Amino acid sequence: MSKDLRTISTMVCVTLCLVLIAGCQGDVRRITVKDYVDKMKAGWVGQMAGVGWGGPTEFHYKGVIMPAEKMPKWRPEMINQFGQDDIYVEMTFLRTLELYGMDVPIRQAGIDFANSGYNLWHANRNGRDNLRKGIAPPDSGHPKFNKHADDIDYQIEADYSGLIAPGLANIVIELGEKFGRLMNYGDGLYGGQFVGAMYAEAFFENDMEKIIRAGLKCIPKNSQYAECIRDVLAWYRQNPEDWQKTWQLINEKYHLNPDYRRFSCSGPKGEFNIDAKINGAYIVMGLLYGDGDPDQTIIISTRCGQDSDCNPSNSGGVLFTTLGFSKLPDRFTSALNPEGKFSHTPYNFPTLIKVCEKLVRQAVERAGGRIEKNSDGEEVFVIPVQKPRPTALEQCWEPGPIENSKFTEKERAKIKAGK
Repeated sequence: MSKDLRTISTMVCVTLCLVLIAGCQGDVRRITVKDYVDKMKAGWVGQMAGVGWGGPTEFHYKGVIMPAEKMPKWRPEMINQFGQDDIYVEMTFLRTLELYGMDVPIRQAGIDFANSGYNLWHANRNGRDNLRKGIAPPDSGHPKFNKHADDIDYQIEADYSGLIAPGLANIVIELGEKFGRLMNYGDGLYGGQFVGAMYAEAFFENDMEKIIRAGLKCIPKNSQYAECIRDVLAWYRQNPEDWQKTWQLINEKYHLNPDYRRFSCSGPKGEFNIDAKINGAYIVMGLLYGDGDPDQTIIISTRCGQDSDCNPSNSGGVLFTTLGFSKLPDRFTSALNPEGKFSHTPYNFPTLIKVCEKLVRQAVERAGGRIEKNSDGEEVFVIPVQKPRPTALEQCWEPGPIENSKFTEKERAKIKAGK
């Protein structure tokens, strides 16, 4: 064999080896730490913008579309939402993860949530009351003990899970199993896992349909929640220019039809509807019909009604994550107070960002990823592409057995609140 042929043969072998090694390692996605932080910051700002803008309208419009003239006018100082339960409840979960790491047991998560001092409602309130009575998770969120288990609660506070798990669908699902079980079950749990998974995908994708479908892969496909989101996607394709037509279809099936309100805390015919499904539909409405515009995304989710501050908080957060803090319109960042402290937490905005950057490093390594440096010396997250492993199908109206989980006396002694 000539020298040239030997050289070519060696190069082919080396190339094949590199391909085989890459195949063994699996597919990965990369994002610099700098870009991750920029997008994660934007995700928090989007939540604050959505809840601040929609806040004055919450539950003022139930089963009707809010008239356009009733939409509040945005003011930059609205961004400073440090006293909103839509924001600070999830920081209890972040604090638990900060103190105990990603392997924290669900029972410790329950103790920390039981010791929270803020006002709560619906599934959150029932779940915390159960924890304080000694009913440990996951039973604290089981329908036998929690008549609000299909409500919106974990959905409105699951944003944190995707913001600390870019591209890591199974971390989002796992965090739902740990924190969503404190107060929710079935569709109430899936709503949070769906929202968290959309955030996780938003670090790498800006096509809203793809982001929504990534969220769907993380919940049981036979659940009513997944059916609802698939319906919204189908109706959007039928009515791409008319969000109000799609709203009517959602209202007919998921508000007026009692088959889809079988565990509604207000009864199957109540005009007040805090079920996770229909409010999840309103999140998706903003993302689809908002067409990437921050104002329209928040406005549409708000005008859909019902929980019209939580829903634009979720849709605003997902969209803003795709954009990144550095690309946000000045009206959403200029008045942000870096020293404002989130109620009942140790965090202001800068310390919140730092704790998320700390936790994301744990999440990436937990998922089998790594941190490298690129040619410019910047840190880069190398994130394995994961096939989602959704939670098993549960339904609040036909629940599975309880686990008879109770706190021990030693654990109960750690719960100081509510006594």
